[in-house]
Amino acid sequence: MSGFIYEKDKDNIVTIKMDMTGPVNAMNEEFIKLMEETVTRLESEKDGMKGVVITSAKDTFFAGGDLNQLVQIQKGQEQEFFNSAEKNKSFLRRLELLGKPVVAAINGAALGGGCEICLACHHRIAINNPKTQIGMPEVSLGLLPGAGGTVRTVRMLGLEKALPLLVEGKRLKPAQALEAGLIDELADDANDMMEKAVKWIQENPAAVQPWDRKEYKIPGGDTKNPYIIQILQAAPSMLYKKTKGLMPAPKKILAVAAESLRVDFDTALRIESRGLTNLVVSPEAKNMINTFFFQLNDLNAGGSRPKGVEKTKVKKLGMIGAGMMGQGIAYVSAKVGIEVVLKDVSMEAAEKGKAYCEKLCAKLVSKGKMAQTQKDELLNLIKPTSEDKDLEGCDLIVEAVFENIELKNKIISGTEKYLVKNGVYGSNTSTLPITELSKATGKPENFIGIHFFSPVEKMPLVEIITGKQTSPETLAKAFDFAQQIKKTPIVVNDSRGFFTSRVFGTFIDEGCKLLQEGINPVLIDSLAKQAGMPVGALAVHDEVSQELTKKVGATNKELDAKRGESFCSTNPTTIEIGNRMVDEFKRGGRAYGGGYYDYPENGPKRIWSKLYDLYYKPEVNYSNQDIKDRILFRQVIESIKCLDEGVFNAVRDANIGSIMGIGFPPHTGGVFQYINTYGIQKFVERAEELAAKYGDRFNPPASLKKKAKSMGVYE
Repeated sequence: MSGFIYEKDKDNIVTIKMDMTGPVNAMNEEFIKLMEETVTRLESEKDGMKGVVITSAKDTFFAGGDLNQLVQIQKGQEQEFFNSAEKNKSFLRRLELLGKPVVAAINGAALGGGCEICLACHHRIAINNPKTQIGMPEVSLGLLPGAGGTVRTVRMLGLEKALPLLVEGKRLKPAQALEAGLIDELADDANDMMEKAVKWIQENPAAVQPWDRKEYKIPGGDTKNPYIIQILQAAPSMLYKKTKGLMPAPKKILAVAAESLRVDFDTALRIESRGLTNLVVSPEAKNMINTFFFQLNDLNAGGSRPKGVEKTKVKKLGMIGAGMMGQGIAYVSAKVGIEVVLKDVSMEAAEKGKAYCEKLCAKLVSKGKMAQTQKDELLNLIKPTSEDKDLEGCDLIVEAVFENIELKNKIISGTEKYLVKNGVYGSNTSTLPITELSKATGKPENFIGIHFFSPVEKMPLVEIITGKQTSPETLAKAFDFAQQIKKTPIVVNDSRGFFTSRVFGTFIDEGCKLLQEGINPVLIDSLAKQAGMPVGALAVHDEVSQELTKKVGATNKELDAKRGESFCSTNPTTIEIGNRMVDEFKRGGRAYGGGYYDYPENGPKRIWSKLYDLYYKPEVNYSNQDIKDRILFRQVIESIKCLDEGVFNAVRDANIGSIMGIGFPPHTGGVFQYINTYGIQKFVERAEELAAKYGDRFNPPASLKKKAKSMGVYE
């Protein structure tokens, strides 16, 4: 059979090897056709068979739903989609009611629909390959597991254990999946897996799903159980705290899971189909699929990497500066096996940076996520030093010292000689022009910006900045390094502030303007989070620190004078208030004891009370929507300006960069997808309203108006 290879052995055990068109097996129209044909054949031949093994002829078991098809479903097509979803899961239901044991032999990744196929089998065996992932991450794309996954997981594990897997979209390694109860056995290799599958079939000739047994009860209880009632009462508020009500998928998953506890299995499957149908036409799902699947996959596949340049790996990294950024870069590099020379002005400072890495490792060991041997191996790769000569033989050096051109130039010119031939020198600067910094090097073609985000070990993004003379080979090496350390790289062109710092700066500045205009500081940060930002503008300024803002502002003021530019005028309120906080009140930020917030040792942070005396004006009364729109529109308009000025080459990089680097609301799909969903003409009109009320910084750029007239979209 084309697509599904149907084989029966001498023991009358049928093996179905999924081998669909394309590089992976996917839940699409071809799958529905093949599954219908296969199940029908199995039903007609079941009297002559002992059982069924379902596996894959490809490296992955099954990749999930066909998102190309899903993203095209529009409002008005709900009934058609619902019918298709019901038809799809009917074949899986027939499979588990076959009357013969069915085993999923998982020989590779089984995510989304792939995991749901496995759940419809009576037994699940996975090869214990750490690269394999098992789970249902649909929520990360604004969807829910709709091929029976939501209902079966709750029926199999109980509500309490199922919800984290479904709502958080966890991707588990085989051993983790076994512990969670998603699979039943591990195998050493393909042969071992098939042998175990055959053995299980022979030992369980009358296999039946737990929920199809008369005596079945949901593990942990149903809605009559007081403990389950407590979970269902608490869960909505917990979800809202995480999503601010902006992501409908987690809420819908909870609703479907809860409803499934009250009804029979087949009715629960229909409720699940309705839930998926509701989500698949939502703008949030469209946004998240577009950005987190299509654009992110394109980026990770090397969409911004120069073509025709051979792939490379960094063997020895020189990390200059063992502070917050340097120690994080050292850690993520050593974690993937790169030898790291961690250099600072003193041995004490360098060793302090390594101690931070040791602390991170110890935390993982205590949680069972890292073996002691792995910890020792990682730390052995990091050599703290205060001597430049120890950088000898590095194929990449990254400096992460204070944002001062003279200091950086001195370090760059003094350490470049230790690179291997054609080695790359990177700067972790967040605002200073790469072309300007490259003047300190003898080989500007080998110089590039590699901008990390704090904390490095948690933030997934790296912003790579090319100078005017940066070669394609250097860009390719920086791109490869970012992927080597498991980061997502975006590529931008040289400019003041690049993309992420420039847009992020407008977020802080708008928060400062609202404060200066008299808005309650608690409301400013609260509404920023309600708009979808992970942290309020004032709170994040405290984390960045007003002290750093003051110093960087001074550096950029000097650079403005030198280059005849006006970069500092972009975010004047941040500089003005930041300087005042430091100079008048010694409030330099969280690391300096406090800024806009106080940070008591025993208790949560709270707004510094004097802010009310300095800025709060009770008579100023802006609408909540205006404040939320100001916070988001300011960032979006700055992003359009970046596009107009050629700061980046692809809208994709801006969407991914805005979410992963700045924290722009994920449900929007990023700064440009936000405009597309809002409606470009409506966005122009709203921006003009904000400009009339609050200032010219909200004036829609000419390019935006032009796109609105042409009825185009950003893609």
